[in-house]
Amino acid sequence: MTSLEVSAAYAGRATEYIDRLGSVGAMAEPDRSRIARWAGGLTGPVVDAGCGPGHWTDFLARHGCDAEGVDITRPFLEHARSRYPALSFREAPLEALGVPDEGLGGVLAWCSVIHTRPERLDAVLRELARALEPDGSLLQGFFAGPRVESFEHAVTTAWTWPVEEMGTRLEKAGFEVEEVEQRTADGHRPHAAVVARRV
Repeated sequence: MTSLEVSAAYAGRATEYIDRLGSVGAMAEPDRSRIARWAGGLTGPVVDAGCGPGHWTDFLARHGCDAEGVDITRPFLEHARSRYPALSFREAPLEALGVPDEGLGGVLAWCSVIHTRPERLDAVLRELARALEPDGSLLQGFFAGPRVESFEHAVTTAWTWPVEEMGTRLEKAGFEVEEVEQRTADGHRPHAAVVARRV
């Protein structure tokens, strides 16, 4: 999927997505706890990359972060600006965050790379690394699986990644993996969270 195709797919279901998943309360408690712990250790500006309706951006701000949300789906951005008027939201793809080199203390990429085609993933990870200051932190959430393979996500095609393979890609992009968590809930695909430090 290209960025434009992903954006169009989400724009077509934005209202449904916001109604069902557009609040932190609708998210799994382990995700809230994981992101809160990570946010507590950050310094400097933070970008919520692929922020969707903005609920995680607001969550980061409420946990003391200087947080900004970026996304490519305009209905999500319009909702986020209306719902969280004190925060900054702007249009930017994962491959070009629009921040200075080494300008961030943290990047949250929570299920935002799941629609990135495998051949494009390295470019996205390099961009996240470019944007982070040395020792800056990335928290990435993604679908875990035994192999890199596509599946029909509710909105548009997504990919699963073996945790080890994702770690290798992160290291090639300029990160050191610090923490890995995996969980599986009934009725849901296995999920992984990786905290990686920019070296």
